[in-house]
Amino acid sequence: MNIKKSPSTPLLRLLLISPRPFEFSETMRRKVSPAFLFLFLSVFLFASFSLYFSSCNPIYASTEISFPSVNLTAISKIPGYSSSSSSLAIKEDINYLTRHVASIQDSSGVKSVSVLLPGWEVLLIVLPESTPPMTASISGNDFLCLYPNNETSPARFSGVLPSTNQTTFKCGLPKRNRRRLPFLSPVLIRSGEEFLVSSPPPEPMMRWTRLAYESFTTENDVVLFVKGLNHRQGINLSPKELTCVFIDETSNNSVRTAVSSSIQEVFRCERPDLTSFGYGGEGNGLNKRIKVSLEIRHQGESSFMMPSVAYYIPWRKLEIERPKSLLCASTMVFDVAKFLREWVMYHSKIGVEKFVLYDNDSDDDLMKVIKELNQEGYNIETFFWIWPKTQEAGFSHASLYAKDSCTWMMYLDVDEFVFAPSWVTSLQPSPDDPMLRSLLPKTQWWSDPRPIGQVSIRCNEFGPSNQITHPLEGVTQGYTCRRKEDNRHKSIVLLEAIEHSLLNAIHHFKLKEGYRTKPVSLEVAVVNHYKYQAWSEFKVKFRRRVSAYVVDWTKGLNPLSKDRAPGLGFEAVEPSGWEHKFCEVQDDRLKLLAQRWFEKQTMAGSKMAWQI
Repeated sequence: MNIKKSPSTPLLRLLLISPRPFEFSETMRRKVSPAFLFLFLSVFLFASFSLYFSSCNPIYASTEISFPSVNLTAISKIPGYSSSSSSLAIKEDINYLTRHVASIQDSSGVKSVSVLLPGWEVLLIVLPESTPPMTASISGNDFLCLYPNNETSPARFSGVLPSTNQTTFKCGLPKRNRRRLPFLSPVLIRSGEEFLVSSPPPEPMMRWTRLAYESFTTENDVVLFVKGLNHRQGINLSPKELTCVFIDETSNNSVRTAVSSSIQEVFRCERPDLTSFGYGGEGNGLNKRIKVSLEIRHQGESSFMMPSVAYYIPWRKLEIERPKSLLCASTMVFDVAKFLREWVMYHSKIGVEKFVLYDNDSDDDLMKVIKELNQEGYNIETFFWIWPKTQEAGFSHASLYAKDSCTWMMYLDVDEFVFAPSWVTSLQPSPDDPMLRSLLPKTQWWSDPRPIGQVSIRCNEFGPSNQITHPLEGVTQGYTCRRKEDNRHKSIVLLEAIEHSLLNAIHHFKLKEGYRTKPVSLEVAVVNHYKYQAWSEFKVKFRRRVSAYVVDWTKGLNPLSKDRAPGLGFEAVEPSGWEHKFCEVQDDRLKLLAQRWFEKQTMAGSKMAWQI
């Protein structure tokens, strides 16, 4: 066998002259035919070139999206970055010459902006100037997401953003589109619609991991909700490093204001003077779309502006003052239609006057159930909150949104029920019975030198209690066995007492100086948390965590966290004997109480009121 003394690459030279790793003997070398050598070299060269080109154009085939966090020291070096106040787009480090991509003309689709969410979901927010405009009646099969490589995926109508009245859709990102960066925006088209293809390339999608996504205007300032800057509790950018920017999209004029608070995903900005935008006064003459975002400043210089889908909405004083409910309850919900009736009917019985639900893009019969409950006389208000893993931010928003209509707010999940042992003897409470109100301060808080601003109630965690499916009679009836040790606590908070930053740890808030939190003993009241339900229900919770600051069960982090299910791994695989776990104390007190209050006799036999 003739071997060239100078192969074209050092790697090939090493392969041909080294006895390792193949360990050919001299006899074997002599028996190697030219045809075999040619075939071997062809395969090797093909593999080498494939490896080389794949390294130049990396393929991303992972099923999980992982985006780098913002590096403030390197922000000013972002390729293509412009510090112009009129630009809210982040330019990626993209070489469009390596890949020709066609785009779709605006006239052939509904105008929208796109945000890439976790799980390869794409959120499309329809722009007001979209032609044709969105109609009130939208069929789930009417629209498709059309991607630049002509791939399509069904577009599901999600809802209308309350703050801007914009219609939203969701669609999946096809697998072929997940393989190369950047992830390019789709166009929303109607099914069966013909479209025109042209250039230049479409814009990259905005990333959910760094986005200004919502705003709320108070009487004194503007509260902006931003993902991707303050990553964990206790680690927050200084307000001095930030500036709020208000941008007129029609003229590209901008106004900057100071930031007074930077905590979690909540940033408070001074109100802007928009006279330069042709703005004639609060609530008057502003018919322009004013986008709002955060500008990050490094060493005193403008460095980076967060992408944004948030808009400034002027504050308007209520024309008619609404009477305030003394006690309201707020929670974030997702696909809880089958649980909601029981939760609302029970807590209404013990003193909750109004319910404020943040709908986290439910896809079940939630709105149908809410409509029925409202028709039955329950006071339920919903706020469409599509943003994933933003429970803390949603609760901060609720503290502002409900401040005009609620005095005290109870933050509680739909699988949690407040119970007081003293209620066991209650036959049928009347509206005049204090119940939950008995937990609130009995004196006027403004006359107390250290007024109570928050009531803290501890939780008992219930297990599957031998249930293998959702108990039709309700969670209070089906789950009666719990852990002995209590865990965590939930709160009822005076909205006026919440500290300026709106800092909260999911179900309790930081209070203004001078206010105090009153802990309640287990003998006075407890929250029955039906946390570990039948596996068919629990695995849904396992896969979807709404809190940004609670460890994700699917990640191998902090295995000893109290938030984790003891003995459960990092995958949604049912552990052996799940239905018998977490059963240390038999506790049927709330079950018997609820039977006394809500059991009804029907033609089909005994039913709970929420089953009828």
